[in-house]
Amino acid sequence: MTSYATSSPRADGQSDVSRLTKVVAPRLVFETVTKTWRGAPTPVLDSVELALEPGVLAAVTGRNGAGKTTLLRIASGLITPTSGRMLLEGFDSVKDRREYQRRVGFVSAGYGGLYARLSVREHLDLASKLALMPRRATKHAIEMVIERFQLEPLIGAERVDRLSMGQRQRVRLALGFVHDPRVALLDEPWNSLDPEGKEMVLAALTSFASAGGAAICCSPTGEELGERADMLYGIDRARLVRL
Repeated sequence: MTSYATSSPRADGQSDVSRLTKVVAPRLVFETVTKTWRGAPTPVLDSVELALEPGVLAAVTGRNGAGKTTLLRIASGLITPTSGRMLLEGFDSVKDRREYQRRVGFVSAGYGGLYARLSVREHLDLASKLALMPRRATKHAIEMVIERFQLEPLIGAERVDRLSMGQRQRVRLALGFVHDPRVALLDEPWNSLDPEGKEMVLAALTSFASAGGAAICCSPTGEELGERADMLYGIDRARLVRL
């Protein structure tokens, strides 16, 4: 795995190149990842290379059908690449699937993933149990995402199917973060959100990155992250290119 050396600041604020002692390993690594669907003449993703360091927010743009969702599903460990491999903190998405997926928070596009008859609190409790979170950490983690995604007014709702689409999206986002992932993979996370909700997502991602998390957000234009994106990529003809 590639390593990166960073310099420590001196007391006078200048960088001291003689103090290259801290080695930062990429949090998420694509190693020549290619995906070809059975029967397809060409790959949907071709030889993707990417190393995402802690604290980095990356935006990926591309037309509908370009391969953005496939990219995220491979990164989440839900799809196996045809060739190449995915590494998350050294864990392989295929050989170490359980440990790999425990470190990923994935929020898909659309409105799936919720159970109509469960309340918001029941969804969060279920997600923490499925992630095998320690009991002592569960309560604090749930309260954190309730605050981060402004779910306090929704906790009293008996069923999520009685919430608005924007409210449901907040719940889906909270479920992607409740287990304290190392990497967040978000497919059009701003769907159905009003301007206040979109700013909430940006604030949540900024806080996540500040704590050492890394994130990839996919959308058709890539504009939503704006200046907060550290890296901007596009998918063109199955290739991931830096913009």
